[in-house]
Amino acid sequence: MICIPEIDEEGKRIDSFLAERCDKTRSAIQKLIAAGAVTVNSTPCLKSCAVKAGDRIEIIIPEPKDIENVLPENIPLDIVYEDSELLIVNKPKGMVVHPAPGNYSGTLVNALLYHCAGSLSGINGVIRPGIVHRIDKDTSGLLIVAKTDRAHIGLAAQISDHSFLRSYQAVALGRMKEEKGRIDAPIGRNPKDRKKMAIVPDGRPAITNWELIKAYKGYSHIKCVLETGRTHQIRVHMSSIGHPLLCDAVYGAANGRFEKQMEDTVCGQCLHAKTIGFVHPVTGERLFFDSELPSYFKTVLEKLETAYEDI
Repeated sequence: MICIPEIDEEGKRIDSFLAERCDKTRSAIQKLIAAGAVTVNSTPCLKSCAVKAGDRIEIIIPEPKDIENVLPENIPLDIVYEDSELLIVNKPKGMVVHPAPGNYSGTLVNALLYHCAGSLSGINGVIRPGIVHRIDKDTSGLLIVAKTDRAHIGLAAQISDHSFLRSYQAVALGRMKEEKGRIDAPIGRNPKDRKKMAIVPDGRPAITNWELIKAYKGYSHIKCVLETGRTHQIRVHMSSIGHPLLCDAVYGAANGRFEKQMEDTVCGQCLHAKTIGFVHPVTGERLFFDSELPSYFKTVLEKLETAYEDI
């Protein structure tokens, strides 16, 4: 059970409010509401219910069920930090974070189940144990994992109130005209292709702050800091302003000579989750972690330096 005694976002729909507070999808919250697992002031509510100041919201999250298909696997992990409450892993490009139907092996979760021997937060259920936030299969970099429910709740709260630092580096197509910028545009499912995300009026709030690190002829090495964490957020936002990420086949294009030359090296979008910073949810210590750019990213920059330097 999660109890939220004080409400300061009056008027927001309860499914949207809880999705942001509990780090769950709105559809997952709606299923809990439909099952009667969410009450407002001790009374079951509808998904369209608007929260009011002083409301007391209680959520009963079902105990995770065992699924035989999700098994521990002895897959090597690059662990940057670990204690009894959480760990930080540097995820390689090409690794899926959690199992999905038809894909129950080789994921980060399979590796975590083996490494942690069952000591993972159960808030997100058996399919996503310990997963507080995600990065795409073809995005490399730092990811935080909760080993206890109290760590998970504390970390999710920091993500919700935007105090959790997530900084990425990427290579985007085109020379950025400005040194930095802010993209504030809601993201939701693409109405024409449900497998993709898009900027849509009724999407969830999404904010990306970007900064130019170095410009090349036709390309830009950029830093992106997230205020929110929507699916494919950086990829969708950068594409929306005419600067899709290098080798992003979903939201970009591979028409240029350099893009085609780099396809086999990058194997997906050129995007790396480089730094994270947060307050330890149990000890209160401020922690900051920075990862080295992976080899594929360094190769791209070396090629740009030699052939595409902006003079």
